[in-house]
Amino acid sequence: MSTRERLGGRRVSALTGRHSGRIVLHSLVKVIIAIPCYNEAETLPAAFADLPRTLAGVDVVETLVVDDGSRDGTAEVARELGVTHLVRHKRNLGLAAAFRTAVDAALARGADVVVGTDADNQYAAADIPQLVAPLLAGEADLVVGCRDVASIPHFSLIKKMLQRLGSFVVRTLSGIKVSDATSGFRAYNREAAMRLVVLSKFTYTLETLIQAGYKGLTVAQVPVRVNAPTRPSRLFSSIPQYLRRSVNTILRAYLLFRPLRLLGIGAAVIFGAGLFLLGRWLYFYFTVAGPTGHVQSLLVGGVLILLGVQVLVIALLADLVAANRRLLEDVLYRIKEQQYGRR
Repeated sequence: MSTRERLGGRRVSALTGRHSGRIVLHSLVKVIIAIPCYNEAETLPAAFADLPRTLAGVDVVETLVVDDGSRDGTAEVARELGVTHLVRHKRNLGLAAAFRTAVDAALARGADVVVGTDADNQYAAADIPQLVAPLLAGEADLVVGCRDVASIPHFSLIKKMLQRLGSFVVRTLSGIKVSDATSGFRAYNREAAMRLVVLSKFTYTLETLIQAGYKGLTVAQVPVRVNAPTRPSRLFSSIPQYLRRSVNTILRAYLLFRPLRLLGIGAAVIFGAGLFLLGRWLYFYFTVAGPTGHVQSLLVGGVLILLGVQVLVIALLADLVAANRRLLEDVLYRIKEQQYGRR
């Protein structure tokens, strides 16, 4: 089986040669390294300089920069550096939108593997070969570069604890064993890049892992190194804001795919509490207080039972919406196949 076939693509060739009087087709494998940027004119040169120009088992390595509405000349710097592809947003749309644009642009340009990294040179680009190796071997659809967060000196204790907690929650919800769920240093084969649909406006890292687990994509992790910080994080301005946005992203992603499980548990808890209070009233009604005692338990219990039934109905409706979403995503996947072609 060829590398292209292991990556989930159809054998197609752009390079021809001659052997025994016949034209021989060679299956080219292309990796595009995508870098979303927002006002990264100062840090982009260092990040770009460290990128590998060749990779074992890969025929073509290209670079792609998505300028997310920068105002500091990032696009001009990217051109001067000689990036292969440059895509620009007219205004700043956020990291998640820049990631969506990067993936779509890479697919349109024939990428078999899309590698995502940061423009602030946070991740050691020398680890990209280890990142793409499981994809080239056909062992995974998505590979996450996991940092040894506990040993990173410039991460605060609170940030380390939140990262560990967030990774635990994502592992629990997605069933994917990844120790660094917030890492943006990742590699996707063509199948995964076309299957994943990012809706979040905050970040894509958590949502894509939950989606990957639900869609049956194989996810692997490899240890990666980090460089010294070049600037403070721009993804959030405070810990409370980060928590609020992360929780919202995780809950929304999970509700989109498994609403019946999450809302069903809530409905069962509410309904059970209502039954308990109703049972308490019945107990006192027949044994101690008679028809006039502990009426509060009857009222609150009745309200909770009705609320539990309503939540269950909402859960069933949400499950129907989720089923419709799955159908729409399948249609979107087929459209992408037609638009980008199966290489």
